Amino acid sequence: MKKIPTHLLIKKSLRKNNSVQAKNTFNKNLFAGMIKPVCIYLMSMFLILEIACENKRHIYIYNLIRKENIERYDEAMLVACLQGIANRQKPVVYVISENNTQPEYWLKKFSAGTGWLRDTKADTLKSMDALFELVRSRINGAVIWDPHVPATINVATTIAGVENAVVLSPEFAEKYLEKWGIPVVRDLRGMFTGKESGSAKNDAYRWAIKNYLSKGRCYMHRVFLSEDAYSTRAKGDIGYVVTRDWAVHKGSFVFDLSPWGDEQPQDDPEQPLGTDLETYKMMLGEILRQTDGKEMTEIAGFFPFSKYSNMPDHPSRHEAVPTEWESVFLMSPYNCYQNTAASYCFNQSFHSQAPVKKLKQHRPSVEKKLENKTYICILMADYDSATPLYEFLYKHWEDKQRGKIPFIWGINPNLIETYPDIIEYFYNTVSENDYFGADASAAGYINPNRILPQYLPLFIRHNQKFFNQLDLTIAPMVLDWDEPADQVKDAYAQFSPDGFATIIYDFHTETVKHPKPEVWKGMPVMDLHNHANEFKSVGEAAKAMSGAIPTGEATPAFHFFRIVWTSPSNVIAGIEELKRIRPDLDIEVTDPYNFFNLFKEYYSNK
Repeated sequence: MKKIPTHLLIKKSLRKNNSVQAKNTFNKNLFAGMIKPVCIYLMSMFLILEIACENKRHIYIYNLIRKENIERYDEAMLVACLQGIANRQKPVVYVISENNTQPEYWLKKFSAGTGWLRDTKADTLKSMDALFELVRSRINGAVIWDPHVPATINVATTIAGVENAVVLSPEFAEKYLEKWGIPVVRDLRGMFTGKESGSAKNDAYRWAIKNYLSKGRCYMHRVFLSEDAYSTRAKGDIGYVVTRDWAVHKGSFVFDLSPWGDEQPQDDPEQPLGTDLETYKMMLGEILRQTDGKEMTEIAGFFPFSKYSNMPDHPSRHEAVPTEWESVFLMSPYNCYQNTAASYCFNQSFHSQAPVKKLKQHRPSVEKKLENKTYICILMADYDSATPLYEFLYKHWEDKQRGKIPFIWGINPNLIETYPDIIEYFYNTVSENDYFGADASAAGYINPNRILPQYLPLFIRHNQKFFNQLDLTIAPMVLDWDEPADQVKDAYAQFSPDGFATIIYDFHTETVKHPKPEVWKGMPVMDLHNHANEFKSVGEAAKAMSGAIPTGEATPAFHFFRIVWTSPSNVIAGIEELKRIRPDLDIEVTDPYNFFNLFKEYYSNK
């Protein structure tokens, strides 16, 4: 074997060593080059996870447990104040109840799937003290109301919302004031004796109007008609107590007054005749002055039946329905609309902050050929206030027969401000045969004929906003005391071009009127039948609908029926029974868009 010179061996060895060293250096540099982006990636992921954890919604649940009546009432009042203030920056406190399963139903619904509360961390607050500590830094003190003047519970709620305070009964004041170390913002005990108006109740409200409403200290877009403590506290009725989180949250004015001036209310039988009504008008006048025609005001809540209408425990010349109509008749000229029943509507300050996009309805093609038929459309009506939307609608929504025939469901579009997540839930779960319209009247229950002419542009803007947000083009149940004036129809044509149906009842003269069927500047205008609204049974409903359709009626004919709080199964059965007892009719149940379009085609040619 040839001998390799020593100097070459040395060079080869050096080259080998240099090669290994270079390889090691390369690997080291390669590793260093790789580790840096890996570290950056891992650090980024940890940062993202940390931010995600920080941004993860965290809520606290408070449970209203079963207690004796008065304590239950006082507890619910205090919780409502704390919740309303706690939820001002973001939805943090959610209240459930051992006496009412509805809050848990909606909490589970929105925590599942793609609901807005998915992945939310929820902790249970073990005590009132824990709830208070959660919001202590934002509480300025307490307002003590006077059980001898039940109306002061409402005055105290108004003060609490404006002053960032809690409402305490005298008993709860003894229990919590010293313990929590908070001052008394206002003690209402003994303040109101009737010296001013002859009624301690009205003195209280007039003081609140003067010191809070007239000074512009209250939120003017929403005021609350909340039943006071006159009979509710002793019974532990917290229906219009749990709703006060929304009033406190907004800093709204709260009241409970009779719309009648011709008799004393049950809760204040010694007041000078008409005092409640006089104070009511003072409040409405101040609302109009404060809003100055720039915005409309929702009056949230319903009058207490027993106090202001004919009930077994309170004989009155006024029945409940006329009292409802009188309330709306009274408030409409002041640019106020009503969201009537709101009892036991929990967590409004929480739900109102749910993220919601502009909603969209599906539209059928309007290509049906006009034939000599009896066209019927069904309005599933009266989901126009908070309670029916929150508590009633979902029960009928879950009916397995829903979707078999077309319905238009009547909801109040301005409730998108209160329960946006609930309205969006119904929009997201429609069948091909479900549609929505504005109920009652428009975006809020109002008598359009009572709106002053100079405020009709405001009315139009208000409704355009909500109709646009909910993709509505039909007003299927306009309630009024007289036939729609030309300027009212002009107004509706700008936001409800696809249909206008009305029920007209002048309760002062007990006169029912029917509008002339017509097409007004492209908008179909017709009567809404109220014959089968109560739907006591399938047979009775079919007879009632039959009674609205004359024998031998010329065709095509159009009949629009209002049916209240009834399951799709029963309505479908009622239609089938109608077909059975009226074989003379060629009935077609039609979706609202084709129904009004066919109506429009027919009456445009008459």
